[in-house]
Amino acid sequence: MAAPALPLPCAAPQSPRFCGRARPERCASRAEAEAGVLRCPGSGARPGVGFVFVWDVPVAGLNLFEGDILLPRSRSALRSENLRWKLPIPFILHNSLDLNAKGVILKAFEGFGLKSCVQFKPYEGESSFIMFQKSEGCWSSLGDLKTGQNLSVGEGCDNKGTVSHEILHALGFYHEQARTDRDDYIKIWWDHILPDQAFNFQKYSNDHLTDFNTPYDYESIMHYGPFSFSKNKSLPTVTANIHEFNGVIGQRLDFSSTDLQRLNQMHNCTRPLTLLDQCDFESADICGLVQDLRDEVDWTREKSNFENRDHTLGGKCNDSGYFMFFNTSYGEAGETAILKSRILTPRRMQQCLQFFFKTTGSPDDKLVIWVMKDDSSGTIRKLVKLQTFQGESDQNWKIAHVPIRVRERFRYLFQGQKGRTDLSSGGILIDDVTLSETRCPNAVWHINNFTHLLNTAAPGDTMLSPRFYSPEGYAYGLTLRVLGGSGSETYTGISFHLTSGENDGVLEWPALNRQATITILDQHADVRKRLSIERSFTTEGTRVPKGKIDTSRWGNPSIHGKFDPVCNCSRGKNWGWSNFATHELLRQRNYLKNDVLVILVDFEDLTHLKDTERSLPQTWHRSHNLPPARRKRLAPLEDSATALSEPCDPNPCQNDGVCVSDHERADCRCATSQIFFYTGERCQVPLGWWEQMQNGYLRK
Repeated sequence: MAAPALPLPCAAPQSPRFCGRARPERCASRAEAEAGVLRCPGSGARPGVGFVFVWDVPVAGLNLFEGDILLPRSRSALRSENLRWKLPIPFILHNSLDLNAKGVILKAFEGFGLKSCVQFKPYEGESSFIMFQKSEGCWSSLGDLKTGQNLSVGEGCDNKGTVSHEILHALGFYHEQARTDRDDYIKIWWDHILPDQAFNFQKYSNDHLTDFNTPYDYESIMHYGPFSFSKNKSLPTVTANIHEFNGVIGQRLDFSSTDLQRLNQMHNCTRPLTLLDQCDFESADICGLVQDLRDEVDWTREKSNFENRDHTLGGKCNDSGYFMFFNTSYGEAGETAILKSRILTPRRMQQCLQFFFKTTGSPDDKLVIWVMKDDSSGTIRKLVKLQTFQGESDQNWKIAHVPIRVRERFRYLFQGQKGRTDLSSGGILIDDVTLSETRCPNAVWHINNFTHLLNTAAPGDTMLSPRFYSPEGYAYGLTLRVLGGSGSETYTGISFHLTSGENDGVLEWPALNRQATITILDQHADVRKRLSIERSFTTEGTRVPKGKIDTSRWGNPSIHGKFDPVCNCSRGKNWGWSNFATHELLRQRNYLKNDVLVILVDFEDLTHLKDTERSLPQTWHRSHNLPPARRKRLAPLEDSATALSEPCDPNPCQNDGVCVSDHERADCRCATSQIFFYTGERCQVPLGWWEQMQNGYLRK
């Protein structure tokens, strides 16, 4: 029986601008290609050279199990509680990591906190910890080794989905297709698998791992893609028995609902760590929000109708789809209605209130967001105004983000205020509220009627975003190409550029060591079920051609940019992805809910992450837990990493060994005596004692 025909992950080659001089493309699974995946061998996960998701192929010199698991245990931490981590999990970011990878890892931690109770903390001398490092490929050990362990975020692995995948391995998760019952759901095409790689497709009994009584999950972030370990990229090695899922398996965007169910059950999570509150108003109790008794009128819970459709379901369900509504078409101007949350207790100092709203009444209508804090006497009564949204003619649903910074108990409030009622035939609508203890995105770009653009765009059509400002004061913008460019016509491309702004005279130029993160938002009402498409890069010196001293891309746009009369500003050079996301993917899930594409943008300084291994254990090696052959292969990498700082500070030598810097490499001169002497790379082995044990004198 022949394998079902699957669309090839790469329909056409990328332009030289995006693959450079790399060899012909080797693409990942279709699901990965739908997320903007294209691998140009020899290049990395870098905008401008093709964005890489994990392509499951063997890593030379390292016997990885299932492609990215180092030294598998006889049982997984899903089954064995002895292999589970004690929370929070200590971590170290090794300086071998790319700066972008460091930022991505921290974002992955935030994702765990937002959707589970799994928490991470900087290393402080614990015996169990995870060392994130840059080695060849993406891989991790399985479960807590109790002695510290490496997790590799290699070239092309620095995206949040791939990092989250490897962290789940470290927590004890196997790949989804290793389940005992997998043959009921997928087919393995053994003849298509690379020679000597069939062992990566074995399955395990329930004595070895557990699925926590959850169903087989095609959407799991832990599932192989269709072309994993294929000897020919056109031959699938894994196909779904339900063919509609062939374009789903292998996604590396975010956790599936079942991933989270298992993760939370494994760690006895009762609630996510940083998700304080959320509401889609489908329940009549409106999630504990209450009307203020002092106002003149009230907010009402309305059912989706022809004139006003809810945001959660888009008016698609007859018996569901509710939102909160403040009618401004009658009464007196200035009348207000206040809707306030239950009392909330924060754990952090920063919160972000996200909600969707639209105004269908008078341009004079206002939606005001307040926070009510503890007045130091235990009473929640101190009011602080946060942000005001004015009525406007655009009656599409829009997303809002309001930063809140409180330490004590608080409520958040929605105040609706009527403008001229004679100009109103509607009101103010609110839906899908989320309050998390995370930072709000720096900027939001709404693009309405995006389906029409997909259907009618011509090659070369571009859109420019409004000008945004980062927290530091840098001005920047995005360029969106509906048809990604030559060879990427079935993709939408997005790129980033600096623009001139009001703060250019006092800012640091060139703007290096900043991370730009661009996210196409999955607008699902439940933040835990979102699989947003996220890409990032950093403005490092490696972003300029080799051998050229050209910092103009990140230099002052007022000097190096090109004037644009539309914004009355100068725009710098673009840097981004011609294949950010396929049109097929954008039409799925909730990326175009109500036909609005929502793009979130952050531009933040990561200079403080350039040196992150100050607490590195003195006896730690990047080759820790690796086979001897692999350690030898890693030696040049260790040298290049330690060369960034003084190799003998701190002293890596044990047992009174003296450290000597030899060509920027730590060389240990080991102590000796008449009874024994120390040997080993770090003087860690007392050879006399070892010989006695070998001869049986110390055996029990």
